[in-house]
Amino acid sequence: MDDTGPAEPGRYNGGPTPFLGWNRRPDLRTTLRPYFSTASFVRLPMRAGFRHIAEAGYDGVEIMVTHDPATQEPRQLAKAAKEFGVRVPVVHAPFLLITRRVWGTDPIGKIYRAVQVAEAVEAPLVVIHPPYRWPVRFRRWIECNLAEFSARTGVTVAVENMFPITLGADRGVTFHAGQELEELDANPYLVLDTSHAAVAGIDILEAYRRYRDKIVHVHLSNNAGKGWDSHLPVYDEAGVLPLDEFLELLANDGYRGTISIELNLQPYLQDEEALHEVLIRNREFCEAHLPMKEPAGS
Repeated sequence: MDDTGPAEPGRYNGGPTPFLGWNRRPDLRTTLRPYFSTASFVRLPMRAGFRHIAEAGYDGVEIMVTHDPATQEPRQLAKAAKEFGVRVPVVHAPFLLITRRVWGTDPIGKIYRAVQVAEAVEAPLVVIHPPYRWPVRFRRWIECNLAEFSARTGVTVAVENMFPITLGADRGVTFHAGQELEELDANPYLVLDTSHAAVAGIDILEAYRRYRDKIVHVHLSNNAGKGWDSHLPVYDEAGVLPLDEFLELLANDGYRGTISIELNLQPYLQDEEALHEVLIRNREFCEAHLPMKEPAGS
C-alpha cells in the first residue's frame, strides 16, 4: 500500500483545502455549539444513539465506527441523520481496543476507509488515535504524509491525545507515542480530549494556548482526577477540570474548530429519563459558557 494515500483523488479534491490554521479574533463571540459522540453509546445500535442525541437537542453527531455495520455504512448513516434531523460532521475511525480488528489491523488502511465514509456523508473531519510506540511506519506517515493526505482528500485527519496506561499500583506504562506536550508537536492536526489530558497530567488551558493553531476538534468531558479516564459529565461537581473557563477561552479566542461531548453514560443507560436529562444538562452547560455572537444589526 502506498503510504501517501489513495491513488485516485477523493470526493473533495480540487475543492476547498481542509483546516490549515484558524484566524483568531479576541473580540469574536461564537456560534459554536457542541456535537455529541456515539462513543458514549458504543454498546448500543447506531440508531439508538442518534435518537437519544437528537431528542436532547443536539444537531450534530460524531459517529464512532464500531463492529455495528450501521456505523460503517454511509447510506445507513445518511438515512439515520435524515430521520432524526441531525448532521454527521465527524467520523471517529475504529482505533479503540474493542474495535482493533474493524476494517483490518493496518492503521493507515483504517484511515483510508474512514475518509471514504467521511466523504460520503460530507463530514470534514476524521479522528484517529496516535500510533503505539512500535509501529514506526505509521508514526512516520503521520509526521510526513498526513497533512498532504488531508489537503488532497479535503478531509482533515486529526490525531487525538491519549494517556499512559497504569500497570500495578504506581507504574504508568506509555503504549502510545506522543503523550507529552512536546511529543504532540509532530502532529499537524490535533484533537484535544480533556479527560485524556487530565489522566496524562496535562493542563487543558495550557494545551489549548500552546496548540491553538493545531487543534481542530475537542472531545469534551470532565475527569475525576483519580488517574483513570472517567469521562464524567461536563457539569459534574466531582470533576477537577475547569471546563467553564476552558469553553470561555475557546469562545473569546475565536476558536473555529468543533466540539463533541464524549461521556461514560453507563450509569444512565437503564433509565431513559435520567439519560435524557444528562444529555440536556451537558448541552446547556456548554451553551451557557459559549457566549453567542450578536445578530447583525442588533
